[in-house]
Amino acid sequence: MTSPRNVVLAMDGSDHSTYAFDWYMKNIHKTNDHVIIVHCPEYHAIMQAPMVLADVTAVTEIIAEEERKIKVLLNDLGEKLRNAGIGGKVKSVSGRPGEVVVRVAEEEGASLIITGTRGNGTIRRTLMGSVSDYIIHHSHIPVLVCRQKDHSHEH
Repeated sequence: MTSPRNVVLAMDGSDHSTYAFDWYMKNIHKTNDHVIIVHCPEYHAIMQAPMVLADVTAVTEIIAEEERKIKVLLNDLGEKLRNAGIGGKVKSVSGRPGEVVVRVAEEEGASLIITGTRGNGTIRRTLMGSVSDYIIHHSHIPVLVCRQKDHSHEH
């Protein structure tokens, strides 16, 4: 019996994070792992709305809808753990995703962080930075970045 380890899985509900979860389960999951799924809510609809939102009711409705989507996602993530028979929990923490993941890993005494990658192009990554880049450069524990095979480059 191996000693329990805490594993932080960064999940945003994208196909990339689902791939990372599945890869973890198939390749490195140990029976007594305690998995902490970290979700960092991003309010997409507000960010994509016009810059001037004078209608408070509209803003309130947008926020309520985003929070409903987040709640559904968090329930789905919790269900994913239960269905896989894994001990663990889902944490939803606001902030910059990379910083949040590194901080939660430290707080939870994690021995490994697993994240997917969106595979953004070079220009976007240069301007925006990527969450996985941030985690790799700021984490004091091993980080596994699960990159999906890029089918667009196959001939």
